[in-house]
Amino acid sequence: MDMNFRMRPENRALLERVAQMIRDEVMPLEAEYHAEVGTGDRWAYTARQSEILEGLKAKAKAEGLWNFWLTDSERGFGLSTVEYAYFAEEMGKTPLAAEVFNCSAPDTGNMEVFERYGTPEMKERWLARLLEGEIRSAYLMTEPDVASSDATNIAMSCVRDGDDYVLNGEKYWASGAGDPRCAVYIVMVQTGDDDAPKHQRHSMIVVDAKTPGIEILRPMLVFGHDDAPHGHMHIRFTDVRVPAKDLLLGEGRGFEIAQGRLGPGRIHHCMRSVGQAEAALELMCRRSLQKEAFGKPLVHLGANFDIIAEARMEIEMARMLCLKAAWMMDQGDARAAAPWISQIKVVAPRMALKVIDEAMQMHGGQGISQDTPLAMAWTWQRALRFADGPDAVHRRQVARAELRRYTQQKI
Repeated sequence: MDMNFRMRPENRALLERVAQMIRDEVMPLEAEYHAEVGTGDRWAYTARQSEILEGLKAKAKAEGLWNFWLTDSERGFGLSTVEYAYFAEEMGKTPLAAEVFNCSAPDTGNMEVFERYGTPEMKERWLARLLEGEIRSAYLMTEPDVASSDATNIAMSCVRDGDDYVLNGEKYWASGAGDPRCAVYIVMVQTGDDDAPKHQRHSMIVVDAKTPGIEILRPMLVFGHDDAPHGHMHIRFTDVRVPAKDLLLGEGRGFEIAQGRLGPGRIHHCMRSVGQAEAALELMCRRSLQKEAFGKPLVHLGANFDIIAEARMEIEMARMLCLKAAWMMDQGDARAAAPWISQIKVVAPRMALKVIDEAMQMHGGQGISQDTPLAMAWTWQRALRFADGPDAVHRRQVARAELRRYTQQKI
């Protein structure tokens, strides 16, 4: 089967419009937007932040640059996963861009869940508002007391009581749950006992964020940063009653939904990582040509030619792997695509970290300061090596797929 990474001409033109808006309108406002954090309540949007963000979103929506992530859907542009990869790469070049075009995590994954598995009521109440960018959402899976990289360990109690389920337990790393616009959670819970097959003990349930008994304990810090006002929250559920109709698909189908959600989410992160690496390489090149030391431009010192060349080659290799994983997803066989998604989930953040690190070195002390976006970019790329499964888990999946070619035994 021929592998095609090309874009249709009409989508190439669309991509050029997105890239231009990011460079001309989003990037120039990023520093001002982020400088507003902490000028008042860290977990609220200042008037200027709202003006910047909502203004950019309104312009993107008015120009039809909206919801590109809806691949293979009548609601979106009908992009293939391969085509969306180019859009996500552009959006990855600056932190605000994904939300400007309504393509940010965790909302994209949650919207896919609602679209694929939600009831008509869920689609009307939650999906429609998310598609319009009116609210935000969070996905609650990881727990503080178990090794959540093995999702069969998830232990939040979810017990049927009449027409409700009652939830008790704690979740953390609930990305986006600090946002005052976060209105709904999708929560992985345990509904089956130990007698059930281990992949049929869990379910997913939709929870209104304002339900009584939900308590946000604290924001989790990433290298000392709280990522306000988005946040990655530690949340306690105490006798939280949720209507039984809000359980997705039925008891025991949590893993089925999780695989449908996490595959696209993982590769979207990787696409954005490639874009972040491109942005870092651009900063590195500009710095190396503009600054001098010891009587010559930085590019002529040490091994900087080699460093720049290696960065370019590693970005290109990662992009090709990302596009192949996307192409595998477009073939419609989730099982066949999974090892490729795992490969790029390891490779892309690791590559981006290396390029960003070299860009920081080229900038000297300024590179780890607030004067460039590099330190924050490095922080979130490092965190990405845990998000949606740590490197070790994905390497295990890649190795298992490789070994199955040589043995009939269970690996």
